Amino acid sequence: MKQLLYVCLDGLGDDPIPEFGGMTPLEAARTPNLDRLASDGREGLVYTVGRDIAPESDIAVFAILGYDPRQDHPGRGVLEALGCGMAFEDGDLAHRVNFATQEAGEIVDRRVGRDLPSEDSRGLAGEVNRELTLPGATFELRATVEHRGALVIRSQAGHLSANVTNTDPAYAKEGSLGVALESFENRVAQSKPLDDSDAAHRAADLTNLFVEDSARILEASEVNARRRAEGRLPANLILTRDGGDHVPHLTPIQERFGPSWGCFVEMPVERGIALVLGMSPVDAPTGTDRSAQYAAWAELAAEALGGYDALYIHIKGPDVPAHDGRAVDKRDVIEDIDVSFFGELLPRISSRKVLLAVTADHSTSCVRKAHTAEPVPLLVSGPGVLPDGAGSFGERAAREGSLGVLAGVDVLPQLVELLRS
Repeated sequence: MKQLLYVCLDGLGDDPIPEFGGMTPLEAARTPNLDRLASDGREGLVYTVGRDIAPESDIAVFAILGYDPRQDHPGRGVLEALGCGMAFEDGDLAHRVNFATQEAGEIVDRRVGRDLPSEDSRGLAGEVNRELTLPGATFELRATVEHRGALVIRSQAGHLSANVTNTDPAYAKEGSLGVALESFENRVAQSKPLDDSDAAHRAADLTNLFVEDSARILEASEVNARRRAEGRLPANLILTRDGGDHVPHLTPIQERFGPSWGCFVEMPVERGIALVLGMSPVDAPTGTDRSAQYAAWAELAAEALGGYDALYIHIKGPDVPAHDGRAVDKRDVIEDIDVSFFGELLPRISSRKVLLAVTADHSTSCVRKAHTAEPVPLLVSGPGVLPDGAGSFGERAAREGSLGVLAGVDVLPQLVELLRS
């Protein structure tokens, strides 16, 4: 019986880089294992959410797992809250949040220079939870990983609506979709109701009060006084985005598509996705040594495949340096994934009938330092897949591949069809 291993490399796609002679970081990277898979398989391009949409990871992952985010997605805040074990009910408002740095309302860094240890963010969240009160409402702020967190607000005056704008200027809401912006004003935005309902007005007002009052608490925090003394950026602002106001009730992925699923989880949002889609979370080990972590993931993936028909793995590595414009680092991360993850994984599964798919949730441009609407490459290799002779894995090769151009929601149904053939 065939099994499916579905690997998403976060932010893999990119623009041509002048220092790489017009190649993308993926094309410039030495990837013998991925190239071998390409030689034995087929390639194509995927618009994960839509041709004109630069998606956030969560809505793109929903799409490539076969769920239309326009209909099924509850808002990233809900996924983050559920993923880190926060209490959440219909009518509550859940935001994804970032700790950030501001000076006089000007955003200096939306991620505190990627230099905020989780211990510091947890300390800051504790201060806000103890010291801040909202009129007619309660809240819980939960720091998760480094600068990331989740916020749940509960109103005593009635339900809250997620139909409000973000205070994080880097992301817009288009209906239920969270969309990354290539250009934006680096100032804290006001949350505004997107309809005239009392629930939306309450949600916007409470969100703005939280952002304003928490900033005063963070500014006075001893944690930030220490960080300034150490020459580090203070985490003196909380930015909110992608609110949700209801618990999703979706057809489980096994019932919808057939295979039993495991899902590697590194971040709370991934655990949230696994929970709402009925996938079994598989805790992925993390550590400071990137190569050792990828090798451990390969060993765990081969082991976990023994308990499921399909396994989804999300590797964040390529996205982080791309946001900072570090093309060489992105290339090096891709090379590390190829040798440490795929190089360790492929020999472990060589005796099994494993259909292996590799793609991305979105493109993250090192030139533009943002998610873009460009399509991402898709590689499918394994039993029953007739090679199309690409010879290498990259954006240009994928453009010429026999899989053609696919919508994100169409990828998994095709993989399941191959699995059953």
